[in-house]
Amino acid sequence: MEVKIGVQHAPREIVLESGQSAEDVERAVSEALGGKAQLLSLVDEHGRKVLVPADRLAYVEIGEPTARKVGFSAL
Repeated sequence: MEVKIGVQHAPREIVLESGQSAEDVERAVSEALGGKAQLLSLVDEHGRKVLVPADRLAYVEIGEPTARKVGFSAL
């Protein structure tokens, strides 16, 4: 699923494809904003970890799960 993270004082948002469920991402964001964690930590599809300081979060947009396209399409 696509996750977009807005960071304060940064000109661009962070966009990543995550294998985590929407509930897992939402839980991580809630913990970071609630003070339980100082960092928002998410893992992308390739296993890379993205860390954002919780006090710098502007917004987090959680998209729909992306369906894998397989095969050829008729034009």
